[in-house]
Amino acid sequence: MEFVPEKGKTVHEDCTTLVLPALSIGNVGQLAVDLLVSTLRAERIGFLDDPNILPCIGNDAYGPVPSGVLALPLEAYDSPSNAATLVQQRSPVVKGMMIEFAKNLADFAVSSGKKHIVVLSSLDFGRWQRIDTSSGLQTYYLSSSSSDGSDDHCEQFGWKRLPEFNSDQRCWKYLGTLAEGSNAAQEGLPAEDDLEEDDYYPSLPFAALFSFFKAKGLKVTCLLCYCSEGDNMSDAFHLAEAARKLLGVRTNLSGHGGDWIIPYSWKTLYGPPPDISIF
Repeated sequence: MEFVPEKGKTVHEDCTTLVLPALSIGNVGQLAVDLLVSTLRAERIGFLDDPNILPCIGNDAYGPVPSGVLALPLEAYDSPSNAATLVQQRSPVVKGMMIEFAKNLADFAVSSGKKHIVVLSSLDFGRWQRIDTSSGLQTYYLSSSSSDGSDDHCEQFGWKRLPEFNSDQRCWKYLGTLAEGSNAAQEGLPAEDDLEEDDYYPSLPFAALFSFFKAKGLKVTCLLCYCSEGDNMSDAFHLAEAARKLLGVRTNLSGHGGDWIIPYSWKTLYGPPPDISIF
């Protein structure tokens, strides 16, 4: 993975926290990063070139008018006032290459001086075993702060540790030994058709990222929410708000959805409006 800076720009040394999505159902992590970039007015400092990401190209996602600035698969934004770097991923990882991608991202995080990694992702609502809607949409977390994934700081926000995390489960254990470079990882992850119920969570992209960042000695916090495919903007607001709390960021800007500024690209999130002549 190579970091390609914008002309005259570099990664700020004070930005020791890295926020990024892990692609999953509903693209909630990506939408949440969109909200954070837009609201924090983060500045694009460059992009990451990695062979394990499918190529894509598009128009600027945040500007009000097309200005010739192209959106690329992996972009890096800095918010020095919040000591944070945000990476937006706009296309999926090549099938079968998630381990290599996670390894490359972990190497980049270390080389750029990051100390805390915040991964935003979503989980399939159909897999939710212990449903509790008494307090509305819930935030789950997974932290490297302790062996069981718990973190007192996260608990203070009322978030729940992902109960399905078990470091001794075969796939979690495999990811851990692989990330640490141990020769004990002789067998790969089970084939997609051979996955058991307990294998669902460690088979997701956030699990590989968590394992490889953790193996580098970095603090890692995964923020997760359950959702279904569809209009996932409310889920994105929820996850972005959780990230804001964790980072201690204040959003005093006036925009749609309270303090949040909705990216201009969201205006056509589900395509253009219908042609009124058909009615």
